[in-house]
Amino acid sequence: MTSSTLTQIAPVAEPPHVNGPRRRRGGRDGSAFGLVVRIVLAVVASALVFFPLYWMLVIAFSPSGEVFRPGGVQLWPSEFSTENFATVFARFPVADWFVNSLVIGAFVTALTVIVNLLAGYAFARVRFAGRGILFILALATMMIPVQAIMVAQFRLVTGLHVAGTYWSVILPGAAAAFGLFLARQFFLSIPQELIEAARMDGAGHLRTFLQIVLPLSKPLIAVLTLLTLLGSWNDFAWPLIALKDPALFTLPIGLLYLKGQSTPDYSASMALALISVLPMVLLFLLFQRYFVQGFARSGIR
Repeated sequence: MTSSTLTQIAPVAEPPHVNGPRRRRGGRDGSAFGLVVRIVLAVVASALVFFPLYWMLVIAFSPSGEVFRPGGVQLWPSEFSTENFATVFARFPVADWFVNSLVIGAFVTALTVIVNLLAGYAFARVRFAGRGILFILALATMMIPVQAIMVAQFRLVTGLHVAGTYWSVILPGAAAAFGLFLARQFFLSIPQELIEAARMDGAGHLRTFLQIVLPLSKPLIAVLTLLTLLGSWNDFAWPLIALKDPALFTLPIGLLYLKGQSTPDYSASMALALISVLPMVLLFLLFQRYFVQGFARSGIR
């Protein structure tokens, strides 16, 4: 075989494209630039979100009236002082308001999570007549303003003889349509094979829910707990109507009571607002991983 024949048979290697490395290097530069832009946008958005909390901290820990002195707005306290917290605790029953908010929030959260989990599983995995219509009607209640049903709620708690007590706030908030929707979407994401395997082993719906579905629902429970507790903790309009005894007031009502004084103390108000906000911030930071997982598993972006 001649050398010319070998030349014809052997594949000829193509020279590397001249612009290939430049294109790849340009792509890396583009992705790096995009990453920098996203980081800058995230930092700016975080600063806008956290600045009100920072401003609350500055006013709460500054000496009374220092932030708004004639020299201009101070973005950092000249000295850290707990004077505002001492003033609030000395003049108002803040500890009682905190306990009231905690008790009401705990009961509302427990009842709402239990009801939404059971109802969400029923709508997701139990076949019964009118399931779709009932689910749509439950979601339709989300379009009704809370103010439109306050009269009916007040008549309900009056008829149950619980007006003016903790239960007048707890019972009307014992279920939430959004929580029902969230639970149903989460349970639909659980593989059907697990449910069928449990049914083949003789487990009923309740046993399947308790032993199979519930252990997989930690992200959902975290989301429902955080959202419900946050809503109950910050609820203002209905507790103001339902609770008549000042000893049963919650923190949002107490904050309004503090603002309604003849000479409002903004530093003390910020101290009380910080006491009200800080527990929810810490709770979210502790359970944010489950919070994100719960929304991701539910298909909500």
